Amino acid sequence: MSSTTTRGMSRQPRLGFIGIHSGGRPNQAVSQNETLASLFTTLGYRVRQASTVRRPSLRTAHQILALFAWRKVDVLIIAVFSGPSFWIADFSTLIGKLTHKRMILFLHGGNLPVFGPAHRNRVERVFARADRILAPSDFLAETFREWGYDVQVIPNVLSIERYQYRNRWAPTPHLLWMRTFHEHYDPEMAVRVLARVAANYPEATMTMAGADHGLLAATKAEAKRLGLTDRITFPGYMDEAQKRQAFADHDVFLNTNIVDNMPVSLLEAAASGLVPVATAVGGIPKMVTDGVDGILVEAGDDEAMAEQVVSLLADPERFADVSAAARGLAERSAWPAVRKLWSAELSLILPHLVVP
Repeated sequence: MSSTTTRGMSRQPRLGFIGIHSGGRPNQAVSQNETLASLFTTLGYRVRQASTVRRPSLRTAHQILALFAWRKVDVLIIAVFSGPSFWIADFSTLIGKLTHKRMILFLHGGNLPVFGPAHRNRVERVFARADRILAPSDFLAETFREWGYDVQVIPNVLSIERYQYRNRWAPTPHLLWMRTFHEHYDPEMAVRVLARVAANYPEATMTMAGADHGLLAATKAEAKRLGLTDRITFPGYMDEAQKRQAFADHDVFLNTNIVDNMPVSLLEAAASGLVPVATAVGGIPKMVTDGVDGILVEAGDDEAMAEQVVSLLADPERFADVSAAARGLAERSAWPAVRKLWSAELSLILPHLVVP
């Protein structure tokens, strides 16, 4: 190949991921940006990330320095959350504009539809700087499509090969709850669900895994009040190996959230064959088909959730059917399918580069 031809060839995009990243720290879940960065790296992309710094002020400083230092990055992929974390999107898009970067906003968090209207001018200022706006669910996308923005949906990605699927033909009353102990996720509801399930299945147990964000003590107190202390295990935050073991040891996944978008923890459980029984909040009703690949109940209704769990356990054939369909739900978020959607978006804003 001649040198002239080589110089004329296009190259792959260089990507810069901005967000709050775990960097493999214990008690910190891996973010979607980190997962995407890793998957793009395996495809041969040049990828930069910021930031894994733990302290917020230092993390912000690191992100600002990175944004100015990434002179050769072609496109910034910025995770957008509500609350104080929205500052990341604000300053990142401002610096991205100053440094002439193409930018993709990837919306996250079930509270954005509340935060957005309450801070509309600020949110629209940030959105106006972006080349593309993406969301992992129709729930988030539709909120901002109503504002006139062309928000495209790309599901949260799951490295599905990491999850060993087992169809549940003989389900057991072993329940798994896995989220942070925060008011958004209503962990005390899960305790009340277990109490009701145990009335029908005396051998019922539950594992409640996750870092404490203020409600661990209250959850343990609720377990003590209901006489369930010896039935519930609190292992704290679980790493990948511990999660895989938990998925193997349990059959029902409880999702008691009162705020949510497209929970990756639910997808992980579904990929392993657990049947998700979830509250119908945020983006979950657009993600889970009630009675097909999971079961939906109203938020806060522990009686209804327990009744659904008991009904499933009493019907192994139905349980197995939902388990198989739940795996199919998770497979729609596998990298081969999600990669095509990302490639299409990158091709739109970087047509002169080669997008594998």
